[in-house]
Amino acid sequence: MTNAVPGRVHAGASRPVLADRIRSRGLATDAALVAGGALFTAAMAQVEVPMWPVPITGQTLAVVLVGATLGARRGAISMLLYMVAGLAGAPFFADMTGGLHALAVPSFGYVIGFVPSAAAIGWLARRNWDRRFVRGVIAFTLASAIPFVTGLPYLAVVLGQLGAPHDLATVFRLGLAPFVVGGIAKAVIAAGVLPLAWRAIGRRSH
Repeated sequence: MTNAVPGRVHAGASRPVLADRIRSRGLATDAALVAGGALFTAAMAQVEVPMWPVPITGQTLAVVLVGATLGARRGAISMLLYMVAGLAGAPFFADMTGGLHALAVPSFGYVIGFVPSAAAIGWLARRNWDRRFVRGVIAFTLASAIPFVTGLPYLAVVLGQLGAPHDLATVFRLGLAPFVVGGIAKAVIAAGVLPLAWRAIGRRSH
C-alpha cells in the first residue's frame, strides 16, 4: 500500500508536454511532429547573422522550443533527423547549405550538440520547467549551453586543420563570447512563449 494522495502527482514525476495535448496520437502523429521539428529548425537556421567561423542563427531557439514541445525522446530524434537530413544534402543548415562537406565546417559541432540539448530540455519540460517564466529561463539557458560542449572542441579541431589559431582563448573568443547575450535572450524568449502556449490550450493546474 502506498501513501500517495489521490489527485496529486509527485514533484519529480513525468508530466505531459505540449505535443501530448494533440488529440490524435500514435506513430504517424509522432513522425509528423518529429519531421515538423526538423523543418522548423531548418527554417530558423536561415535566420542568420553571418559571422566566421560560427554564424549567429535562430537554430538554438528552435532546438529548445522543439525539445520542450515534443519531449526528450521525440525532440532528440527530431534534431537527429535535422542533422542527418542536412548531411544527406537537404538545404537545412545555415545559408541553405547541406551535404557531407558540412562536417568540415567549423560550426558543425554545435549541430551535434542539438541532439542532447533537445533531450535535456524535453526532460525538464516533462517536469514542468517550461511552464513558469523564471524556471523556464534557467532551463532554457542550461539547454542552450549544451551545444557549446561539443561545438567548442569541434571548432578547435577544424580551425587547427585550417591552419588558423585554435588555442583556448581564441576558441572561446570566436565560439563562445559572441553568443552569450544572444543565448540568454533566446532563453528568455522561449521561457515567455511556452507558458503562453500552455495557457492558450487551457492547461489545467494539478
